[in-house]
Amino acid sequence: MQSLAERLTQPGVLIADGAIGTMLFKCGLIAGECPEKINLDRSEILEEIALLYFHAGAEIVQTNTFGGSPLKLAMYSLDNKTEEINARAVQAVRKIVRDEAYISASCGPTGKLLEPFGDTKPEQIFETYRRQMKTLLAEGVDMICIETMTDIAEAVLAVKAARSISSMIPVCATMTFDPTPRGFYTIMGSTIEQAASELNNAGADIIGSNCGNGIMNMVTIAKEFKKHTTLPIIIQSNAGIPILKDGVSIYPETPEYMTEQSRELIDIDIKILGGCCGTTPAHIEAFKKILRENSAKTY
Repeated sequence: MQSLAERLTQPGVLIADGAIGTMLFKCGLIAGECPEKINLDRSEILEEIALLYFHAGAEIVQTNTFGGSPLKLAMYSLDNKTEEINARAVQAVRKIVRDEAYISASCGPTGKLLEPFGDTKPEQIFETYRRQMKTLLAEGVDMICIETMTDIAEAVLAVKAARSISSMIPVCATMTFDPTPRGFYTIMGSTIEQAASELNNAGADIIGSNCGNGIMNMVTIAKEFKKHTTLPIIIQSNAGIPILKDGVSIYPETPEYMTEQSRELIDIDIKILGGCCGTTPAHIEAFKKILRENSAKTY
């Protein structure tokens, strides 16, 4: 299989997988439990989820390492298990996809606020990502995916941490935006234009958005990114905004609905299409189907 860096230079959309958290809860994860502890105790669940997404047509399958930085793991007194947690996550996905899909190493927010808004120094953020990423890269992932970021300063530090280890690995960085009367902003006040500029300058290869929005808003966000960058764009939307029903979060956007709206994302030539909260293998399978139909019409 050609490298992901080579694949990104070629025409066409790559299909990524969907939500990991949603699938973990379906497999028995309890609210408040550390999702990454499953990597140590029940790695067969990670294999099962990877298999479902792989069979659904995902060409990029992510690791269960979203909260795998030592700063985040320390909240569960698991920071001393950082290397083992991250290594096992990659190994579980590799066991399923082998060399037939790309492995994306998920790196989410640390849960800490940078100075002056919080008490965490930039060098602490940089080093916590660097420690996590060293293990992920040693295990042979195909991409580092820094995702669900709301603080552009933290996202930039994460990108720089990845770049400090490898100048070659594709680095993806996605921000989460909220709709406002003045446009889309992160909760820390960053615009899409600012995110595009700063992530590009930090050394990201792929940029875009995940989480926080349903597919319709994500189409608007993608178009705005297109105005401000020539980098490949990744979009991973939620299956809508969750509705609480009998104490359970229900995501309203069906695979059919999301797929129909995603035609516009394909038309504007985003590079990676996947899902976030509430999306399942059924959503990814529907994305893959519409992509095949679109390719058939093209040729």
